[in-house]
Amino acid sequence: MTRQARGQLGYCSGLAAEQAVAQDYMRRGYAIACERWRGTAGEIDLIAQDGDGFIFIEVKKSRDFGRAAERLSARQQQRLWQTAEEFIGTQPKGALTEVRFDVSLVNQFGDIQVIENAIGH
Repeated sequence: MTRQARGQLGYCSGLAAEQAVAQDYMRRGYAIACERWRGTAGEIDLIAQDGDGFIFIEVKKSRDFGRAAERLSARQQQRLWQTAEEFIGTQPKGALTEVRFDVSLVNQFGDIQVIENAIGH
């Protein structure tokens, strides 16, 4: 398999994982406000509405949950915070908006494990 084909497969696999996670959140009563919201610092995979607040969701897919969790670096966490700050700057309450950062892990079988409040500041 060529590098380009592997990249395309990974991209499609990531999209499928994000869709599965979005459906999981909707089943639990959350509305998905944005998918792949892009700011100047980076991109947030999913943003769910939680009352007046938001849940910023990073989706990580790998063969197993442990490997998926290892794929979230400290640098990426910092970029997520910067991007989230940019997003909440567009909201009526600004910095007073309640937020939570979840990491949703997806294994090779499509099982989902959500870690709520996974990323601190």
